Amino acid sequence: MRAVVQNDKSRTSRVLRAATAPGPRGRATTVAVLLAVAALAAGCAQGADVRGAPGQEPLQAPPARALDGYAAKLRAAQAARVAAAKRWNLAKVPLTAPEPPAKKPEIKARDGFEVEGQEENGLPPVFTTIPTKEKIVFLTIDDGAEKDRGFLTMMSELKIPYTVFLTDEEIKDDYGYFKKMQGRGVNLNNHTLSHPYLPGLSYAEQKREICGMQDVMEKRYGKRPVLFRPPFGNYDRDTLRAAKTCGIEYAPIWNEEVFVDHWEYREWDQDLHPGDIVLTHFRGRGDWDGTMTDMARRFLDRITAEGYAVARLEDYL
Repeated sequence: MRAVVQNDKSRTSRVLRAATAPGPRGRATTVAVLLAVAALAAGCAQGADVRGAPGQEPLQAPPARALDGYAAKLRAAQAARVAAAKRWNLAKVPLTAPEPPAKKPEIKARDGFEVEGQEENGLPPVFTTIPTKEKIVFLTIDDGAEKDRGFLTMMSELKIPYTVFLTDEEIKDDYGYFKKMQGRGVNLNNHTLSHPYLPGLSYAEQKREICGMQDVMEKRYGKRPVLFRPPFGNYDRDTLRAAKTCGIEYAPIWNEEVFVDHWEYREWDQDLHPGDIVLTHFRGRGDWDGTMTDMARRFLDRITAEGYAVARLEDYL
């Protein structure tokens, strides 16, 4: 049976039209327009004594006041992001991802990553990129070995979404760390019980690794994930058959991997692309010359400089 093996070394007119421009730049324009409209509306409401005909009550302007309140929230949120970027020593404030599409993209196995009976048996697709033209990437983090409290705070303050794939052997010493992460809106997913080379195991053994981790996830975090990442990115047909039996719908892997001091690429051009899934690991100074916050800073500075924002993977599945 063919095994698919990856290389994982680590374990209102022109302004309004502009406001609807797609992508992070368009969203930034939208915010600016809303702020401007709110300011003008608030000024009109406060600076003019609007009166009706004799015997009528003076006209009120609740829409202006509502816009002013919304604009104040936007200003406060942006100020908080600016302060967080400065606090975490980022070169620039990270860009905000556009809203996910109302109609989700069709996710298929990447060419060359299929197994026998892939479509006929409805096996979870293995893919490295989400089909999109938006300048977004998806940050995913594997295993759970390092429990960096600073990383939790950093990503929460910066409002950066990410998706994790957990291995029980690495998280059982501190399930609570990932419970806190879940409480901050992060989805926790399956990366097997013990991180083995799955194609070297029998179907029954692979099923135990995947379904066993589903049981752990349900017991500890209240739900059985539908996302699964095979360790090292290695799998065969039995892997995907077992995963489907365990309730898995998707098996995303990655197109780039980021470390604290360098990036590695799958594609020949050694570059980022819209919709790429980026891998990193829960690691610290014991494995890297730096911390997870150092890795996150490197990642965010790089993608922001190239005009990319981080989107939430689950919003596109």
